[in-house]
Amino acid sequence: MTSIQIPVSVLNLAPIRKGQEAKEAIDDMVDLAQATEKMGYTRYWIAEHHNTSTLVSSATSILIKHTLEHTEHIRVGSGGIMLPNHSPLVVAEQFGTMATIYPGRLDLGLGRAPGTDMKTASALRRSQHDSVYTFPDDVHSLLTYFGPEELQSSVKAYPGVGTNIPIYILGSSTDSAFLAAELGLPYVFAAHFAPRYMEEAISIYRNRFKPSQYLDSPYMIVCLNVIAAESDEEAKFESTTMQQFFLNVIRGTQTPLSPPVENMDHMWSPPEKEMAASMTSVTMLGSKNSIQEQLTSFQEKYNVDEIMAVSYIFDHDKQKRSYEILKEVVDGEMFKHTK
Repeated sequence: MTSIQIPVSVLNLAPIRKGQEAKEAIDDMVDLAQATEKMGYTRYWIAEHHNTSTLVSSATSILIKHTLEHTEHIRVGSGGIMLPNHSPLVVAEQFGTMATIYPGRLDLGLGRAPGTDMKTASALRRSQHDSVYTFPDDVHSLLTYFGPEELQSSVKAYPGVGTNIPIYILGSSTDSAFLAAELGLPYVFAAHFAPRYMEEAISIYRNRFKPSQYLDSPYMIVCLNVIAAESDEEAKFESTTMQQFFLNVIRGTQTPLSPPVENMDHMWSPPEKEMAASMTSVTMLGSKNSIQEQLTSFQEKYNVDEIMAVSYIFDHDKQKRSYEILKEVVDGEMFKHTK
């Protein structure tokens, strides 16, 4: 088995599994971070979602701090901090403090969506005007806060000044591709739930990229779903947990992450099935051989710089095994695992 030679990372929305309490979900989040750190994953990012009883990822910076505290060297960051919900100065102070405690281990992924419904977004907002439109200015502010003191105004983030925390622009449409290219920052596309504009966004980002003090050339990360198992059949069965997760999203219901089922057809209507399939079209699914074929094909077409994987698998040990299989594929270790 040949090595595909690409960094792989983890995105975790920190879901609550059926039968769990919030504390158990947080413990699972930390356990997965420790496991993927040992496997050699590059970074471990935690999402931001609000008013969602099935996810514990509302206070993202606190979860990042908790994960940093319980790991040793893996980079930990936000996938992402949703800037419309936060003052850039507060973000700079929080991340600057974490970077001071854990130097060289922090990433700041930034998104322009609120990560929730509009009523909750209104309750979260720091002002009554639509701060989605201030996103480019807010990104500039954060770059300044983390930069050298002599280039800053009278308002500074302490700690934060001079920490140079790496900033990543997140996107699920083409808008952020233009911004990431213009600023010369790394770009992360959310193909794990909104794959429709992936190809176009990658093209825009690469074609319009302007070298900066942060990056000489484009750095493209794609976040996608991975359900890897010992066989294609097992992976297909386990993937019904992910399908139920997206059915939740489509219906706006809040059911905890649920065990796999033999057949989804009794659970969703044909239009719901079609919508879920559209949202999860960028998914690598199957045995180690199948994952290798799919990843090779993906890279032949897109040649991205890094893969960030989300694995919605109900059984926590099988979720860890899924990440292990992906890492073995990337490392070219075809026959490493023995039961």
